[in-house]
Amino acid sequence: MKHEDALILMLAAGFVLAFVFGMVALRFRLSPIVGYLLAGVAVGPFTPGLVADANLAAQLAEVGVILLMFGVGLHFSTKELMQVRKIAAPGAIVQIAAATLLGWGVGRLMGLGDAEAALMGFSLSVASTVVLLRALEERKAVKTETGRIAVGWLVVEDVVMVVALVLVPLLAATGGGLTAGALAIKVGGALLSVGLFIALMLVVGGRVLPWLLVKIAHTRSRELFTLGVLAIALGIAYLAYAVFGASFALGAFIAGVVLNGTPLGHNAAERSLPLRDAFAVLFFVSVGMLFDPRVLIEQPLEVAAVLGIIIVGKALAAIAITTAFKLERRSSLTIAASLAQIGEFSFILAGVGLSLKILSRETHDLILAAALLSIVLNPFVFALADRLSPTKKDAVATA
Repeated sequence: MKHEDALILMLAAGFVLAFVFGMVALRFRLSPIVGYLLAGVAVGPFTPGLVADANLAAQLAEVGVILLMFGVGLHFSTKELMQVRKIAAPGAIVQIAAATLLGWGVGRLMGLGDAEAALMGFSLSVASTVVLLRALEERKAVKTETGRIAVGWLVVEDVVMVVALVLVPLLAATGGGLTAGALAIKVGGALLSVGLFIALMLVVGGRVLPWLLVKIAHTRSRELFTLGVLAIALGIAYLAYAVFGASFALGAFIAGVVLNGTPLGHNAAERSLPLRDAFAVLFFVSVGMLFDPRVLIEQPLEVAAVLGIIIVGKALAAIAITTAFKLERRSSLTIAASLAQIGEFSFILAGVGLSLKILSRETHDLILAAALLSIVLNPFVFALADRLSPTKKDAVATA
């Protein structure tokens, strides 16, 4: 492969194979994400045949992360979250804690260090927004009370992960050989810088960005409006990284939150959606390129244990929490099934852990393998939840 055609080859191979594998996944009633990940495996260095440029894929994936996080911010609804906060907030926090603790325990049994085991467990704690929404849409349950609780639960998980993306690199960079006082000063300074960025965006950006969007809209140019939205997302993400020492992901998320509260926020989300979807596909392809399928053969018990945390551990935690809040059994099982998988945030966090050398390549592959299998098995988990749910006849009889 020539250096000058590496970008074209990466885009062509990524999009074509993602489309083909995505169609096959849909044919088998699976999430297209499974197809995108398998497309990445097909062009990755661990399988024979065409090998795409991994460094170039990583940079395109970074753009995908920025646009994914921008989309999360654009759809972040404090109003909807407040409506279900009494269940979603404590439920998400307890489930994150349970998954992290289970992951840490399994990791220690596998011989991992405390930090690596804890980060592995933490990576397993958050479900995929894409997979959850698709499953709820298939059941026409997004606007129901159960759907609102599941989505609100996921929003809380997403916010926790955004904070984690700030703290994990910081703790990794400052934790070695520092006293508690010196570590506290460095962490405090970095958090102050991030807090200053967020305050600046909410106060200044909250006034400037809506005004800017209105000015762009007055041009009546669809292209300029789309370009303006993308320029805001990428520009603020870079500002957060270069000036305030925050991550690209945090900058994009805050930009999305600010625009979400503007009159043209819906238009901004609509205009950025096609490019966001395209780069999200490349993100999943790049994740697949990092995955070594040999882990399924060489470490089947470890993969099964990690998968058990995602499907059984997280589901049981969700059932316990929703039962404690006296939700009916059908709703409780639907929420548990919705959350019994992991996706994009887990990939992002695992990638950060790998780049910071907190996670080994083997642990990273375990997370990816379990994630892929959890997405594949999620429709069957929903089918089991439907079978265990009481029918209307049963509900009348118990009443």
